[in-house]
Formats: sequence, C-alpha cells, structure tokens
Amino acid sequence: MGGALLRLAAEDPRFIVCAAISGRSASGNIDAPVVLAADRIGQAPEFDCALDFSLSAGFDGILALCLARGKALVSGTTGLSVAQQDALQDAGNRIPILWAANFSLGVVVLTELVRRAAAALPDWDCDIVEAHHKNKQDAPSGTALQLGRAIEEGRPRAPEYASLRAGDIVGEHSVLLTGIGERLELIHRATSRDIFARGTLEASARIHGKPAARYRLADLLLGS
Repeated sequence: MGGALLRLAAEDPRFIVCAAISGRSASGNIDAPVVLAADRIGQAPEFDCALDFSLSAGFDGILALCLARGKALVSGTTGLSVAQQDALQDAGNRIPILWAANFSLGVVVLTELVRRAAAALPDWDCDIVEAHHKNKQDAPSGTALQLGRAIEEGRPRAPEYASLRAGDIVGEHSVLLTGIGERLELIHRATSRDIFARGTLEASARIHGKPAARYRLADLLLGS
C-alpha cells in the first residue's frame, strides 16, 4: 500500500509527497523526497495530511504527530486495540480524521447493500467469508468486521466469520444470507491494491480543509 500510494500520488497533480516513514528502515527503494525510520517520525517535514497504512504498533506515533501539528489523518491500519480506537474517536474532536478498514468504492457500496439486505432478512443465517494474502496478520479482516457491524445494525444476531490466508490474494469478501431453500450472496473481489490507494488519495483530497471531526469514507467519497 505504501508503494502504491507513493506511485499514484506522484502521478496526481493534486499531491506533493513530503516524506515517507517506514517501520523497517530509513533506507531502501522508497521513492520519496525524505525517508524516515519510524522512531524519527517527529522529524517529518510540514504536511497537510498524513496517510497511515502501518501496523497497530506504528499507529500511535502518527496519530500523536497529527495531533501535535493539528493536521488531518487518513488511516487504513487494521488490528487496532480498543484503546487505540478510543484515541481515534477522541482525536476527531481536534483534527479531521478518517479511519476505514477498506478504501475501495466497491466496498463502500457493498456495505450499504449488506446493511439493507440484513435488515430485510433478519431471520436468515448470515456468514462472512474473507480471504487475503498469507502475510496478512489480523483475522477476521477489518473489512469483514465493518460488514459485520453493518449487518448488526439491522438484525439482532451477529454473523459468523471465516478467514483464509493464502498466496497473494489481494482481498475477497463474501456475505452469505441463507434462508430455507434459497441463499443470497454479496461479493467483492479486489485484484489490485491500486483500488485502495486511489480511494485513499481521493479521501485525503476531500478531507483537506474540513473541520475537525471523525469522518466516514462514505461521507467523503459518496457525499452521504
């Protein structure tokens, strides 16, 4: 995701990349004007919006930096603890902030379809099956949990989850609503990480200049 964001931002005249921050090393093949190791995050140059796709261990530092400088944060880091989620919510009182498990436009629409379908079929069984590459650490995925929350808004029972980690699968999410003699399936398949990077860049462009608040991806991308 970091590489995709750097590559696509360089092609978009709306953006100027100020720096890249890597948890692994301050060197390597990262194409950015300034490359910093995570423990030097406080030395980052001035910026308007930070884009965070790290691990939960790196989240606290970027949130603290954005709060200290009064800058917007767009984050797709999953696996956050309850304390980190609480800190994210509190930060919305001071800076414009967006956290999303998935930055695909298709997933934004899928979430709304799932919400409506679950509310219309409250007595049907509901299962969420998700698949990702073998190196993804959290399970169920953040997107699966997002879909689960949408389901629970319209029905009393939580869904069941199943996760697969294999090969280089970018991301697949299937929601199955099963009744007697029939089944409804809502599916989203990602074949390139570029879709997430494009959605992230569009969200960051739209959050710029907004007042402090905790925003949803649908608020910024779909105007809902």
